[in-house]
Amino acid sequence: MIAYVTIGTADIEKAKAFYLSVLADIGASVMMDLGRLAAIGTPSGGPMLAVCTPYNGEPASPGNGNMVSIAPGSKELVDALHAKALEQGATDEGAPGQRMDGFYGAYFRDPDGNKVCFCHFG
Repeated sequence: MIAYVTIGTADIEKAKAFYLSVLADIGASVMMDLGRLAAIGTPSGGPMLAVCTPYNGEPASPGNGNMVSIAPGSKELVDALHAKALEQGATDEGAPGQRMDGFYGAYFRDPDGNKVCFCHFG
Protein backbone atom coordinates (compact mmCIF):
# COMPACT_ATOMS: atom_id res chain seq x y z
CA MET A 1 0.00 0.00 0.00
CA ILE A 2 2.77 2.51 0.81
CA ALA A 3 4.73 3.60 -2.27
CA TYR A 4 7.31 5.77 -0.50
CA VAL A 5 7.98 7.75 2.65
CA THR A 6 9.72 11.14 2.50
CA ILE A 7 11.91 12.59 5.24
CA GLY A 8 13.48 16.03 5.24
CA THR A 9 17.15 16.86 5.21
CA ALA A 10 19.28 19.98 5.42
CA ASP A 11 21.91 18.41 3.12
CA ILE A 12 20.62 16.17 0.32
CA GLU A 13 24.05 14.84 -0.67
CA LYS A 14 24.91 13.94 2.93
CA ALA A 15 21.52 12.25 3.41
CA LYS A 16 21.89 10.23 0.20
CA ALA A 17 25.40 9.13 1.18
CA PHE A 18 24.21 8.17 4.69
CA TYR A 19 21.29 6.04 3.54
CA LEU A 20 23.15 4.46 0.62
CA SER A 21 25.93 3.41 3.00
CA VAL A 22 23.59 2.16 5.72
CA LEU A 23 21.32 0.28 3.30
CA ALA A 24 24.04 -1.13 1.00
CA ASP A 25 23.73 -4.61 2.55
CA ILE A 26 20.15 -4.92 1.29
CA GLY A 27 21.00 -3.69 -2.22
CA ALA A 28 19.59 -0.18 -1.91
CA SER A 29 20.32 2.39 -4.59
CA VAL A 30 18.98 5.72 -5.77
CA MET A 31 15.99 4.86 -7.94
CA MET A 32 15.13 8.48 -8.78
CA ASP A 33 17.10 11.69 -8.25
CA LEU A 34 15.46 15.06 -8.85
CA GLY A 35 18.18 17.18 -7.27
CA ARG A 36 16.33 18.23 -4.13
CA LEU A 37 14.71 14.79 -3.71
CA ALA A 38 16.16 11.30 -4.04
CA ALA A 39 14.14 8.07 -3.76
CA ILE A 40 16.12 5.10 -2.46
CA GLY A 41 14.88 1.57 -3.04
CA THR A 42 15.90 -2.03 -3.56
CA PRO A 43 15.97 -4.20 -6.71
CA SER A 44 13.02 -6.22 -5.38
CA GLY A 45 10.83 -3.12 -5.60
CA GLY A 46 8.37 -2.20 -2.90
CA PRO A 47 8.22 0.96 -0.84
CA MET A 48 11.04 3.48 -1.15
CA LEU A 49 12.60 5.95 1.26
CA ALA A 50 12.88 9.45 -0.17
CA VAL A 51 15.10 12.16 1.28
CA CYS A 52 14.51 15.76 0.31
CA THR A 53 15.09 19.38 1.08
CA PRO A 54 11.67 20.90 1.83
CA TYR A 55 9.86 22.30 -1.21
CA ASN A 56 8.83 25.45 0.67
CA GLY A 57 12.46 26.40 1.38
CA GLU A 58 11.96 26.28 5.15
CA PRO A 59 14.40 24.29 7.31
CA ALA A 60 13.85 20.52 7.47
CA SER A 61 12.73 19.25 10.87
CA PRO A 62 11.80 15.78 12.13
CA GLY A 63 8.16 15.32 13.10
CA ASN A 64 7.29 14.56 16.69
CA GLY A 65 5.86 11.05 16.70
CA ASN A 66 6.92 10.32 13.10
CA MET A 67 9.10 7.30 12.41
CA VAL A 68 10.08 5.31 9.37
CA SER A 69 10.46 1.55 9.79
CA ILE A 70 12.48 -0.61 7.42
CA ALA A 71 12.31 -4.42 7.41
CA PRO A 72 15.62 -5.70 6.00
CA GLY A 73 14.66 -9.39 6.19
CA SER A 74 16.29 -10.85 9.31
CA LYS A 75 17.27 -10.14 12.89
CA GLU A 76 20.91 -10.33 11.84
CA LEU A 77 20.39 -7.60 9.26
CA VAL A 78 18.54 -5.48 11.84
CA ASP A 79 21.63 -5.75 14.07
CA ALA A 80 24.09 -5.07 11.25
CA LEU A 81 22.22 -2.11 9.74
CA HIS A 82 21.65 -0.49 13.14
CA ALA A 83 25.39 -0.78 13.86
CA LYS A 84 26.22 0.65 10.44
CA ALA A 85 23.85 3.58 10.99
CA LEU A 86 25.62 4.41 14.26
CA GLU A 87 29.03 4.14 12.54
CA GLN A 88 27.79 6.61 9.90
CA GLY A 89 26.78 9.26 12.46
CA ALA A 90 23.31 8.24 13.64
CA THR A 91 22.41 8.38 17.32
CA ASP A 92 21.07 5.35 19.15
CA GLU A 93 17.39 5.46 20.11
CA GLY A 94 17.13 1.80 21.19
CA ALA A 95 19.56 -1.09 20.76
CA PRO A 96 18.49 -4.16 18.77
CA GLY A 97 16.29 -6.53 20.72
CA GLN A 98 13.02 -8.39 21.06
CA ARG A 99 10.34 -5.82 21.85
CA MET A 100 7.33 -8.15 22.01
CA ASP A 101 6.36 -11.56 20.69
CA GLY A 102 7.01 -11.56 16.97
CA PHE A 103 8.70 -8.15 16.80
CA TYR A 104 12.46 -7.48 16.89
CA GLY A 105 13.56 -3.87 16.46
CA ALA A 106 16.39 -1.35 16.66
CA TYR A 107 15.99 2.43 16.61
CA PHE A 108 18.17 5.40 15.65
CA ARG A 109 18.02 9.03 14.59
CA ASP A 110 19.71 9.93 11.34
CA PRO A 111 22.06 12.96 11.11
CA ASP A 112 19.01 15.21 10.49
CA GLY A 113 17.21 13.88 13.57
CA ASN A 114 14.65 11.70 11.76
CA LYS A 115 13.69 8.59 13.77
CA VAL A 116 14.13 5.28 11.96
CA CYS A 117 13.53 1.68 13.02
CA PHE A 118 14.96 -1.49 11.53
CA CYS A 119 12.61 -4.34 12.37
CA HIS A 120 11.90 -7.99 11.80
CA PHE A 121 8.53 -9.68 12.29
CA GLY A 122 8.31 -13.34 13.17
